[in-house]
Amino acid sequence: MSKAFTTESTGDDDDVIPADLIIPSGSKNYITPHGWQRLKNELYQLVTKERPELTHLINWAASNGDRSENADYQYGKRRLREIDRRIRFLTKRLEIAEVVDPCTRENTEQVFFSATVSYEREDGHSETISIVGVDETDLTLNHISWTAPVARALLKAREGDVVLLRTPAGVEELEVTQIRYIEIVRPE
Repeated sequence: MSKAFTTESTGDDDDVIPADLIIPSGSKNYITPHGWQRLKNELYQLVTKERPELTHLINWAASNGDRSENADYQYGKRRLREIDRRIRFLTKRLEIAEVVDPCTRENTEQVFFSATVSYEREDGHSETISIVGVDETDLTLNHISWTAPVARALLKAREGDVVLLRTPAGVEELEVTQIRYIEIVRPE
């Protein structure tokens, strides 16, 4: 069998960023202090614990002989590529991060990054979201990326304003009922 069919790609095509994590060109990578610390902790864990343990396992598996049929070696090399890819991603993200702390933000009556916004939909249903960085999005906590359509519709709005949200189902009106700048924490 040709080696071309058994060797995995190690090129940069593996570094493709998912669409929901793409930062619009010309924009900064805004992130809250807790989000920045979470990324930093993940990078530290990968570099100081997971990667060294895995390289030790790979070296042990390689010393056992035939690498072509050694599952520990094959899996280890694949996992090592995944870890290295994640390390590169996190390093790049942290290098370009612009940390914005909602607690130290000067008073403003408008919606900007790191705001916690309450609004009412046309049907009377109320929602509260926190506008966070693309790496911090968590819909279960109502942490919405600043690049999300609802966040973009709310940006620069003031309490009492009605903004238009364009959705595939049509245009919907949202009335801003409250704007707060409070600490945004993701439970661990």
